[in-house]
Amino acid sequence: MRLTITLQRFNPEQDAAPHDEEMRLDVRRGTTVLDLLIRIKQEVDGRLALRYSCRSAICGSCAMEINGGQKLACRTSVRKEYARHGRLRIAPLPHVPVIKDLVVDMGPFWSKIRNITPWLSASSLMPHRPAEAAGGLPEPAESRFHNVDACIMCGACVAACTVHAVSPQFAGPAALAKAGRFLADPREPERVTRARLEVLQEAHGIWDCTRCNFCVEVCPKDVKPMEAIIRLRRASLDRRLAPTAGARHITAFAELIEGQGRLNEAVMPLKVVGTDFSRLWRILPLGIRMFFKGKVPTPFSHRLAGLSQVQAIFRRGRRPFAP
Repeated sequence: MRLTITLQRFNPEQDAAPHDEEMRLDVRRGTTVLDLLIRIKQEVDGRLALRYSCRSAICGSCAMEINGGQKLACRTSVRKEYARHGRLRIAPLPHVPVIKDLVVDMGPFWSKIRNITPWLSASSLMPHRPAEAAGGLPEPAESRFHNVDACIMCGACVAACTVHAVSPQFAGPAALAKAGRFLADPREPERVTRARLEVLQEAHGIWDCTRCNFCVEVCPKDVKPMEAIIRLRRASLDRRLAPTAGARHITAFAELIEGQGRLNEAVMPLKVVGTDFSRLWRILPLGIRMFFKGKVPTPFSHRLAGLSQVQAIFRRGRRPFAP
């Protein structure tokens, strides 16, 4: 089967900008995108730059953009991609610096990982917990850490992240998922856990995630980084470490639903902005427009039917479930 492959090429020493090149090759059944790229480098153009190692979806080094999605080339079937998309376009991971062709600079990615301190604190190995200090955990790591340890650091989730695309300073799903792994580690004392969470409250931390779910979709190891970020948020709220507008939005939403049985869109912005008068002034025109659109409920309106059932749900959610 003879197919046309489109490659994004870029040599910073010669090219002003990335450009596409097309080439045609005979492809056998069972060929992966990585197999195809190695053939191109060996038989067509030895100047092609790509990164790979294990060829078994373990090292994560062959992550790239294939037909618009972030995937591992070693586990992506050429025929399946053609059957699904009718074409095969290969490019480097987006939103990260390109060194040459399909090779990207992973330095910014690794700096994000280092910034969350991905190791146990030395003070975690406390003498009154000898079994855990010796390295043992009271339950299997898979269930305690929610499969976060399966991450192979391929960077696909960061490349797919919509927040990282517009704000490169964002910690990113991979680093935050790793932070969630240490949050769940029982060998660290509460003061260390709290210190970790305090750092994550800052700008470009856990509250910047928009929950687009793209990191979950592209992860080749089913790590579910977005769910780890949600667990970090819940842990922050449990410890009342929620000074940001994103945290206030969540707590205000829940308070309004519990108290009134519905979302009060007039009060919601006020709860999120808080006592920041400069922001209050900026949202005043929004409040006026909401009033004329009927979005501001009157305080004299009747009590919503079923409010007691809604409040019962909230009370039930605060109690631990029976075993």
